[in-house]
Amino acid sequence: MCGIVGYIGKKSAFPMLIGGLKKLEYRGYDSAGIALLNGHCRVYKKLGKVQNLENFVGSGDREGNIGIGHTRWATHGEPNDANAHPHQSMRKLFSLVHNGIIENYLQLKSGLISEGYQFMSDTDTEVLVNLIEYFYD
Repeated sequence: MCGIVGYIGKKSAFPMLIGGLKKLEYRGYDSAGIALLNGHCRVYKKLGKVQNLENFVGSGDREGNIGIGHTRWATHGEPNDANAHPHQSMRKLFSLVHNGIIENYLQLKSGLISEGYQFMSDTDTEVLVNLIEYFYD
């Protein structure tokens, strides 16, 4: 089952998000990811356990006191790094995690492709974040 955590505060968001995701592990999931904001957004995603994600980030850029995290149970697209959340819009203006199913995502994706959007995953969530960017523009 998917889970979402978020943090805005004075402390570093990374340990807060990883800690929150670890508390959601009992729910079951296939991948995990986080987005950290500090002037620009960095997204880290990994197939498997939250520990895989934590190891993947390692001593990389963990700066930021704003972030979101997600544990995913696949509904659209197979479990892999590319389909893990968060997803970013094509121009990286927006990052998004999402629980649920967007029934008409293939029609929306087709319309966005005709507008020049490119996709890196097979998820309905990536379609949604690009739709938000499209209407933002």
